[in-house]
Amino acid sequence: MKDKKVDPRSIRTRRLLIEAFLRLTTKKDFKEITIKDITDEATVNRATFYSHFLDKYDLMDAGIIEDIIENVVKNLSQYDQLNEESIINIFVTLTKFHTDLATQFDTQCRRSYASFSSIIEQKLKKELEKVFYSLFLKQQSKLDLKDLKIGAAVIGWGIYGASVDWKDNSSLSAEQYINIALPFIVTEVNHFKR
Repeated sequence: MKDKKVDPRSIRTRRLLIEAFLRLTTKKDFKEITIKDITDEATVNRATFYSHFLDKYDLMDAGIIEDIIENVVKNLSQYDQLNEESIINIFVTLTKFHTDLATQFDTQCRRSYASFSSIIEQKLKKELEKVFYSLFLKQQSKLDLKDLKIGAAVIGWGIYGASVDWKDNSSLSAEQYINIALPFIVTEVNHFKR
């Protein structure tokens, strides 16, 4: 059976809608953004919008997944071994993500950032769990798979939490911060590698 080809115009239009939406979030609070705002910004009609997305929440989810998190996950998925270097690099990737996101949502639209932050956090934590679970499996731990999933959640969420603490409370560079935190993380990681 042949794979269905996706019309390049459809891909471009979807991308156009996502980019228009992301531009609008830098100008307006998410709650204030209407479908008309999005279609006007993207220069498409309502029918075109609805042929790609159910509503603005569906568009927001797609924008977060496709535009923001996909870039972070791509960087996180490149590691084939869980060690100090990969932990440092994962942490630095997360801090760069926070910095880039803060730049994207300037001071005029902190409310929009608040609308997205819980969704972004939830999605990134899940992706971190997958990354750490995959790394635990690659190192052929003798632990039960359920135990590895718990360990992946603890490590992933912990590193994400540390990156948020760095963003909100630290004057240290990302590298300085993770070097202080590393002994605590490595102790936990080594527990799950036994």
